[in-house]
Amino acid sequence: MTKAEPLWTCPKCGHRFVSRNLWHSCGRYRLADHFTGKDPLVRRLFDRFTALVRALGPVTIYAQKTRIVCQVRVRFAGAVARRRWLNVSLWLTQRAHHPTLRRAELIAPRCYAHTFRFTALEEFDEDFAALLRESYAIGCQEHLARSLPVGGAHPSRPAAARRSR
Repeated sequence: MTKAEPLWTCPKCGHRFVSRNLWHSCGRYRLADHFTGKDPLVRRLFDRFTALVRALGPVTIYAQKTRIVCQVRVRFAGAVARRRWLNVSLWLTQRAHHPTLRRAELIAPRCYAHTFRFTALEEFDEDFAALLRESYAIGCQEHLARSLPVGGAHPSRPAAARRSR
């Protein structure tokens, strides 16, 4: 595998990207602002989500105008705080199923944007954690380094449960 190019840092907002001058909203926002006026449970849900993300390895989590994103080399996950729940998005290479899944959209070949709705801490189960591991690997760009088998997970990680084919 070849060494990855260093990330480019926007001189205005300080966010990092895989390519120079990549389009972005270019602003500095506070994480706390996303939780103003929300049920306190929403912040606890977000804290549980970010604890799972941080347990996977190095990650940058930052607020944008309308969402909070998680990035290793690329953005692989995000969250949007709603009044009584937390929407979490994951980038995966195939459609997945989970009780909290609200939408899965094919945005390019082998590139699915998934949206989950969390209303209780216990919904962050092992099946979701497995999906999050797969998404984190995409954030590391492991899917570019070696081709993942169609219909399967990264060879070193177990496949997430209840996957459609």
